[in-house]
Amino acid sequence: MRQTLFIALSMSYKALKCGIRFKPPAIILLYEDVSTGKSRQRSMPVRNFSKFSDCSRAAEQLKNNPRHKQYLENVLPKQLERLYILLKGHLNGENLQVSLEGIRRDETLDPEEDLNKLDDKELAKRKSIMDDLFEKNRKKKDDPDFEYNVEVDFPQDGPIQSCGWDEESENEF
Repeated sequence: MRQTLFIALSMSYKALKCGIRFKPPAIILLYEDVSTGKSRQRSMPVRNFSKFSDCSRAAEQLKNNPRHKQYLENVLPKQLERLYILLKGHLNGENLQVSLEGIRRDETLDPEEDLNKLDDKELAKRKSIMDDLFEKNRKKKDDPDFEYNVEVDFPQDGPIQSCGWDEESENEF
């Protein structure tokens, strides 16, 4: 009896660009097949999506779809969510510039905004934006301008004001 051994080779794809087509709605992915070095285009139709759909959930479902999963490994869920937000804006009758401005506004922080007044979902979104900004600006050990144990003296605009919790107490532990 002869046995045949099948080895499943995982195909490797490198995402180059990701975009959206409005009519008919589809996510378009330009990718490179790493094994052959050829660039290709994949069209992933958007089905069962309306102007009332949840964009983050739709992006997650597309990313986990068995037909598209291997192609979308290197695409961030946030990027897919932005594309779905653009599609949702199109379905609501907004032009592209208005949708893009809405995305920019949602992804930037207002330093004057009172985060204590936000609901849990909006607060989580703002914290995610802060985390992304922190990671982008963080100095890592491998960075060329990384310095260990940096001490900085900040200029003082006026006299130092003391607070009640700063003062030493007579009843120390």
